[in-house]
Amino acid sequence: MTTLTYRSYRPGDEEGITTLWNACVPGDPITRLRFRNLVLLDPNFDPQGLRVAELEHRIVGVLYAVRRRLPMIGTELEPDRGWITFFYTDPSLRRQGVGARLLQEGEDFLRRHGRRTVFFSSYAPNYMVPGIDGERYPEGLGWLQASGFTRNYTAVAMDRSLVDFHMPLEVAELKQQREQEGFTFQLAQDGDLVELIDFATDVFNPDWGRAIREGLLQQLRTDQILIAREQGKLVGFCLHGGYEGVAERFGPFGVDPSMQGKGLGKILLYDCLALMRAQGLHGAWFLWTGEQSPAGHLYRKAGFHVTRRFDIMSKPLQ
Repeated sequence: MTTLTYRSYRPGDEEGITTLWNACVPGDPITRLRFRNLVLLDPNFDPQGLRVAELEHRIVGVLYAVRRRLPMIGTELEPDRGWITFFYTDPSLRRQGVGARLLQEGEDFLRRHGRRTVFFSSYAPNYMVPGIDGERYPEGLGWLQASGFTRNYTAVAMDRSLVDFHMPLEVAELKQQREQEGFTFQLAQDGDLVELIDFATDVFNPDWGRAIREGLLQQLRTDQILIAREQGKLVGFCLHGGYEGVAERFGPFGVDPSMQGKGLGKILLYDCLALMRAQGLHGAWFLWTGEQSPAGHLYRKAGFHVTRRFDIMSKPLQ
């Protein structure tokens, strides 16, 4: 008689984990390299949080629970929060309690470390997707709901083809007007980087500053970053290729809230899309924004369309 066993990650599990991942989560496939970079090399990785179900030496279920061990900035460790960033089980073993057991083990791991709430899947820095795509994975959404998770909010992914891109005359005229008022829009130089990272971190969120810093240490180039200044003061930025070196992945992108209403975001967005097209790229996409947010409306006006919706969900840990 064969028996299911449950355990934590062991070195050598990578092939089994990624093979089952690609069989169970076909809409979001992964390579061994991405798994290594986003999970095993994550500074918050703890083997005890990566739970595995095994049957006859074959991995048949996986769930990853993570808590912050390294602060995103300063000393902030979000001590009450934990995250589950992915889960899946072999289709032949579903509805047999495998997922429930893995979830229980993941939650127990988080409880041992004092976590009071678990989220799916809004973990920074290395989330795979922002949340659960209920249209693509209705069974996964139903399982989360049955397991006590409730929706906090919904994020959308958006895409835009660049094949037909051209700079609208109104944007070019707006940019010229702002330049006459003392604004500048230029490619980043090394001398901009410290200020840029501080601006992204302090004005927006630490994950943006981290993404820019780590991107520049890897494949991100300064000629993929646009900087807006007013009388020399940095007031906005826009870039592409900052995540995992994927050139068509747009963002992060932000303008100082005190500068809203001047069209600086529109100028930076269109300048970045023009830059991407000039580099031979055929598309721009990103994973996470609010559909009804000011940024979401700006993206739609610039030709982006929603390609996926993700529910960010959470559950209290008793």
